[in-house]
This record gives sequence, C-alpha cells and structure tokens, in this order.
Amino acid sequence: MFGVKVVITGDAFVPGERSVIIMNHRTRVDWMFLWNCLMRYSYLRVEKICLKSSLKSVPGFGWAMQVAAFIFIHRKWKDDKSHFEDMIDYFCAIHEPLQLLIFPEGTDLTENNKARSNDFAEKNGLQKYEYVLHPRTTGFTFVVDRLREGKNLDAIHDITVAYPYNIPQTEKHLLLGDFPKEIHFHVHRYPADSLPTSKEDLQLWCHRRWEEKEERLRSFYQGEKNFHFTGQSTVPPCKSELRVLVVKLLSIVYWALFCSAMCLLIYLYSPVRWYFIISIVFFVLQERIFGGLEIIELACYRFLHKHPHLNSKKNE
Repeated sequence: MFGVKVVITGDAFVPGERSVIIMNHRTRVDWMFLWNCLMRYSYLRVEKICLKSSLKSVPGFGWAMQVAAFIFIHRKWKDDKSHFEDMIDYFCAIHEPLQLLIFPEGTDLTENNKARSNDFAEKNGLQKYEYVLHPRTTGFTFVVDRLREGKNLDAIHDITVAYPYNIPQTEKHLLLGDFPKEIHFHVHRYPADSLPTSKEDLQLWCHRRWEEKEERLRSFYQGEKNFHFTGQSTVPPCKSELRVLVVKLLSIVYWALFCSAMCLLIYLYSPVRWYFIISIVFFVLQERIFGGLEIIELACYRFLHKHPHLNSKKNE
C-alpha cells in the first residue's frame, strides 16, 4: 500500500514450525514490518511477540495484543521470570504451535541506547558495537530451555533487519507517512538439536550471533546495502503473491466496512453506544484488576484443568 519493498534472503521458514525468532531491534516498529515476511513465509496466526508491558494499555492495539496472548514484560528479570514461566508452560500444555519473537537487545537502536550499551561493553571488556546493542541473554536462554523442556521448539530463526535508505525510528514517523523505501531481512535457521544444551553455552551462542550481526550490518551499510555478500540468495515465498494479495484486499475491505459501520451504528443507536462504552470500561478495568486478558485466559485454563500452577510438574 505504501510502496515499501521487502527483501528476504538466507534460509527459508518451514510454515507452522515452532520456533523462537530473535532479531536486532533497529527501530520501534521492526516487529510490524516483520509481518510482511511471516505473511509470505509462515503463518501470522502462530506468531506471538515479547514486548514491554506498557503497550498492553494502548486502546485497541494493546487490547488486541492481550487477546492474542502476547507476552508482556517489565524488563526486570525478577518481575518477569514467573510470568515467562507461566505463559510458556501454558503454550506447551495446550500444544500451541508457537513462533515467539524476542528482541534480546531489549530496546531499539538510538544514540542514547547505543551509548549505554557501549558503556556496558567497556565496563565488561566487550567489543563496542555500532549497528547493534549488546543482547540481554537471561530471558532468551530461559525461553529456549523452557520450550525445549516442553517439547515445543523446532528451531531458532535468527533474523537481521536492515534499512538501506530512510529509517522510521518510531510510530510517529509512520503516522506522518515516512515509511521505509526498502527493508531487508536476512534469515538464518538453527535447528533445535544443533543448539548448545547448557545455559552458559547458550548465552555465549547468542553473543556470537550478535557479533555476526554487527559484522553483517557493517558490510551491508558500508557496501551495496544488500545481503548478497553472504552468498545466500533471495528466498522464494511459500505462498503465491496472488494469495497474499487476496488476503490483504479482504482485510482492507473488512476493516474499512467494519469501522465505518461501527461509527455509523454508534451515531444512530444508543444501545450500540452503551455497548461501546461498556466494552471500553471492561478492557480498562480487567487490566487494572487482573492484569490483562492473557492473565485471565491463563487463570481459566488452570481452573478448568485443575492446575494450580502450570509448573507443578517441575516443583514435584
């Protein structure tokens, strides 16, 4: 719709494969651009995103993310560990074919964040980065180990995202019409059985992937601004562009008609206005009282299946 060219190189996705997707966090909207890739190479319905907890309060978008059972974190491990554990164990228990997107860097690449990352590198005797931030590996290793224990992991997809021309750093840029002219995704697939088994080795594995990303992105931006130097060609999509076009058109038509109809009904009929108001009050109150719809979903599952805690097997 906005003339954005998306280029995917490297390894192919296996549609419906259970995986953890790790990606460098160049902008605050990388996760949304990734949908262009997953729509053609996998299934969007199996993707869930690990993102900061403040986003769940955003009207509309945040509520939809709660309904989709995304994993919201506070970026403090002592606060996030139990929630990670509960949600991942829940996905394993219901045999959810999960593709979980994680940004190990924890935040997007800005000058301030890069300075903090390089301060951390200097204090710990690590290499300073220009194109990525140093990853936080605690959450990543926990997620991978937990999914492996639950037999719900087939692979890790390591994705490097790059913008050869303009880089829309925030949502504001998109609202002002500043969409990227071109986006490149380079995919590297690692089968689950090829990953290190120990926590320490898995942390080291993640750090090595980020060292590779730094070198890959340096070659990208200082070279011809593509990933052809990797020797891996463009990946053909598993879905035809006609199929993707039909889905997009149906989505646009549906949402255009739905939003217009809702606005008209709200204007014409008081019962619809009350329904609208009650819905907003419900979403706001349930989050403040229970913590979000994904928490309610988890509690309902425990009650119906008589699991006071989903990690009871581990405690036993």
